[in-house]
Amino acid sequence: MSEHVSVVWDDGFLSYDLGDDHPLDPVRLELTLALARELGVLDRPNVRQCSPEQADDATLQLLHDREYVAAVRAAAADPSVTGFGLNTPDNPVFRGIHAASALVVGGTVLAAEQVWGGQAHHSINIAGGLHHAMRDHASGFCVYNDPAIAIARLLELGAKRVAYVDVDVHHGDGVQAAFWEDPRVLTVSVHQSPHSLFPGTGFSEETGGAAAPGSAVNLALPAGTGDRDWLRAFHAVVPAVLRAFGAEVLVSQCGCDTHAVDPLAALELSVDGQRASYAAMHRWAHEFCAGRWVVTGGGGYGLVQVVSRAWTHLLAEVTGEPLASQTATPGGWRELARARRPGSVPPTSMTDGASAGWTPWTSGDTSDPVDRAVLATRNAVFPLLGLDPKAEGE
Repeated sequence: MSEHVSVVWDDGFLSYDLGDDHPLDPVRLELTLALARELGVLDRPNVRQCSPEQADDATLQLLHDREYVAAVRAAAADPSVTGFGLNTPDNPVFRGIHAASALVVGGTVLAAEQVWGGQAHHSINIAGGLHHAMRDHASGFCVYNDPAIAIARLLELGAKRVAYVDVDVHHGDGVQAAFWEDPRVLTVSVHQSPHSLFPGTGFSEETGGAAAPGSAVNLALPAGTGDRDWLRAFHAVVPAVLRAFGAEVLVSQCGCDTHAVDPLAALELSVDGQRASYAAMHRWAHEFCAGRWVVTGGGGYGLVQVVSRAWTHLLAEVTGEPLASQTATPGGWRELARARRPGSVPPTSMTDGASAGWTPWTSGDTSDPVDRAVLATRNAVFPLLGLDPKAEGE
């Protein structure tokens, strides 16, 4: 069991609500916490739950422009405000938008501070992971970019090298942009090909700016990629670059919109495959970063079928005791899910029944589109990190 784990939560996270018809429904957070509680994950003796404060302007401005923060504040009082990416279909304005967004940032920054300061070995904010927000505008359901701000805070506190691994189905463009010219931060994103999905970035050739070559790693996988191929690709790239980079702390964005039933994307992972990726990142945090692991949620729009189960597995992994895949979902949780999402059919098990097995990548076969994607990434970035692109994968 992991020691000194903090779970960051505040009911105020549920106020990050972009509207009744918006895919990013806060019910996914409510149902995740309810499922984790009913399964005893949050009652483990090594777990401390803590509540954050809203990030102040100085913290927000570690990434965002002063004018943009002012615009979000203005929009909180006047929902007719436009510009800066606000009041678009993806990012509608709602009353309290600044406070709700700043609270999410405060949560992820608190997680980072606790891990860096030694108060927690691992810390998780499932409400975080809003990785698309840019320095001067909202984007892709994201108002403030909490993982990028948390990384900036780690640097401010004295971290010399931070690694960010993003397994959301969408490219982690906002975090990559924030540190494009910063050799102290490695950004790794494993996502659906930008040829077929928002935000249209994250090609293998994106490897960091002139001042930071090799600091960005992008593994873009074709639509239809399932557990076995996704995990083969993941293991063929991520551990090698983490080992080469030598980070002091790992920050993970664990969007679960890679699932086969997610309505906004076209990868085909199972909850079991996602669970395997969390276990790998946990292992790598200990192997490469002395166990320092800051974890966030991210995307995920299978509100009843996927998010609660995936992130309860994530919470269980972070807190050191993975749940058995065959664990039944509690009846009380299923009743709550039906009440919150009338007409839904909540899953009865924590597994999709998938094996999540995979075989290591080898450089000899280029007939498979996933293997070609792996080789493209390795060819683009491995030499910049002193690695052999054709060496065998993990």
